Amino acid sequence: MKLVISDSHEGIKAAVSKVLTATWQRCRVHFMRNALAHAGRSGRRVVSVFIATAFARDDAAAASQQWRRVADQLRPTAPKLASLMDTAETDVLAYMTCPTQHHAKPHSTNPLERLNGEIKRRTEVVGIFPNEAAITRLAGAILLEQNDEWAVQRARYITLESIAPISDDPIVSLPAVAT
Repeated sequence: MKLVISDSHEGIKAAVSKVLTATWQRCRVHFMRNALAHAGRSGRRVVSVFIATAFARDDAAAASQQWRRVADQLRPTAPKLASLMDTAETDVLAYMTCPTQHHAKPHSTNPLERLNGEIKRRTEVVGIFPNEAAITRLAGAILLEQNDEWAVQRARYITLESIAPISDDPIVSLPAVAT
């Protein structure tokens, strides 16, 4: 199982699903911003709570059922919001296919956005790179540094041990030295 977390446009989404055969996860935070824009100023709090009831479910089937129930309740008063929910359901709830202990992690693109921002900040300091290998080395160093930080955090993002049982990649395992 592969999960790609992003809020990119449809072309990138189609390419990723074709090349990686991965499930697309839309950022819940960004979806909620889009949804609340259709709710009207007075209805934002109620709509937020309604949609959150779907996120509170433990399994994909229950979350999907609640999602449709909420969309149907909103259809008479907020048809654009209900339509948005209809089209976004599979992308927003894709994280539900992960094990329950991982549900809190892949629903947001914030860690990726911070990482992309750090890469952008450091590459702008350099300005002009002499060749493509130089930019690859810098970006690679930043990614390795971030990986090391995530590996030693107390509340790690997702560990190899916890993702290995659902991975379709036999290489996802710890080396004998690390065990």
